[in-house]
Amino acid sequence: RVQLLESGGGSVQVGGSLRLSCTISEFWYSDYCMGWFRQAPGKEREGVAEIDAGRSTNYADAVKGRFTISKDNAKSTLYLQINSLKPEDTAMYYCAAVLRPYCYARIEQKDFTYWGQGTQVTVSS
Repeated sequence: RVQLLESGGGSVQVGGSLRLSCTISEFWYSDYCMGWFRQAPGKEREGVAEIDAGRSTNYADAVKGRFTISKDNAKSTLYLQINSLKPEDTAMYYCAAVLRPYCYARIEQKDFTYWGQGTQVTVSS
């Protein structure tokens, strides 16, 4: 059974940075499309970034230039580097995966099969 475990969340001030990590318990990690989503209180879960087997990346417009998704296949770990944090970045962040080497153009929940439990990011001014 595929399991994903996020870590790295926390409370930071505006302008700060965090690096989120997500480990996946799956031998064929490199064949997955992996993504990060977030959900703020009272809002829908939204996709923020994704990376395919070939390391091509895609970002939501709201985070372009501040978020960087990457992965280390040897460690079966997905990362999300978040810089220049804003209060509106406050949310629960989830990693997700699907056994498909490519990702679709839109980062949508319905296209991902496996989900982690989330890690909280809180940005204060």
